[in-house]
Amino acid sequence: MIGNKIYNFAKKLWKINRSITGKGLRETLNHIKKDYLKNLKIHSLPSGKKVFDWIIPDEWDVDEAYIVTPDNKKICDISNNNLHLVGYSVPFKGTLMLKNLQKHLYSIPDKPYAIPYVTSYYKKRWGFCIKDSQKKKLKNGKYKIIINSKHYDGFLNYGELILPGKSKKQILLSTYVCHPSMANNELSGPTVTTFLAIWLSKFPNRFYTYRILFVPETIGSIAFLSKNYKNLKKNVVGGFNVSCVGDERTYSFLPSRNGNTISDKIANHTLKWIDQKYKKYSWLDRGSDERQYCAPGIDLPIASIMRSKYGKYYEYHTSLDDLKKVVTPRGLEGGYDAIVKALEIFEKNKYYKTNILCEPQLSRRKLYPDISSHENNKKTKLLMNIISFCDGNHSLLDIAEILNSPCWKLYETINILIKKKIIHEVKKN
Repeated sequence: MIGNKIYNFAKKLWKINRSITGKGLRETLNHIKKDYLKNLKIHSLPSGKKVFDWIIPDEWDVDEAYIVTPDNKKICDISNNNLHLVGYSVPFKGTLMLKNLQKHLYSIPDKPYAIPYVTSYYKKRWGFCIKDSQKKKLKNGKYKIIINSKHYDGFLNYGELILPGKSKKQILLSTYVCHPSMANNELSGPTVTTFLAIWLSKFPNRFYTYRILFVPETIGSIAFLSKNYKNLKKNVVGGFNVSCVGDERTYSFLPSRNGNTISDKIANHTLKWIDQKYKKYSWLDRGSDERQYCAPGIDLPIASIMRSKYGKYYEYHTSLDDLKKVVTPRGLEGGYDAIVKALEIFEKNKYYKTNILCEPQLSRRKLYPDISSHENNKKTKLLMNIISFCDGNHSLLDIAEILNSPCWKLYETINILIKKKIIHEVKKN
């Protein structure tokens, strides 16, 4: 079961302390490359480099961080959970009274048993994240704080894999690799995308070229686009931002800014047939790297197929987003299968035209049943309906929508019609 393989990879990456730069990010990219995607290219952009309106920040790493209570107990230790330290915290060593320490403690009162995920990438500060239930039990007294971190001129890294196809036109898949110790958001994205890349690499006679990205969220996609957006605008015809694809609760769709691209149509079609109760969001609900890929002036046709959407499930951005109660092998497989079906539609969504005026004589080609039955009549009607829309102007997705059928249910019939020389593919610019 592919879900088990994806899940085991997620478990392997779980303890790595990832951020938008640093050793943890590189370690994650190196695992993806070494374990599965040998041709993944890891790019480096130096700290201080301007990328559109942003500046690549200093690199950040942390060796240890914890608090020692007045009764000499160690709490908020990142060796137990990476989320305990506010991301990008500056180094600090000292002693504070509880009143002063409280200014640096972050918790969620209405989620008392959750460690929140908090970052401060672009303003220098330090802090710890703690369960609110634990925070309320802290006693007055002196607390020893140790944060052994460092900021330095270094690099921002991201991974890129290009799988060439017959066409220079591209499908873009992007996911992010900067979130530490959270499962749906966001170990599901990079692990599922890794296995999507494996599947695509084996896809027979790929038509499209696939560009697959593993970036730190926001700054990584902005950095990538600053180098490549002109080429992408010429060549990218569709794609997906892959995020939050690991739980079993629901499926979700977030459109591109345009809302009517081929990516939007394929995503909606796919999810409609997988789960009729899937949740539709609007562009106003955006929050991941689709913000960059669909930004004015970039305008790439990128949509999102998800399970439970970021920001819309209880465990989001906390330690409760785990590999036990939230993300499962079955959930990951569902996210993987949905995107596989969508990508397969991209590949098979061609235009066809009949070779015959009026209806073809199916019996001569052994396509018409020699006995009447309900099931045979259904198959014949489907075949004739498909032929009736093979006018060179309807894509396979168009035909599937008209016939109210999953696109993937038509592939076999299309192949038969081509083999029998009843229809042929029409090339479109």
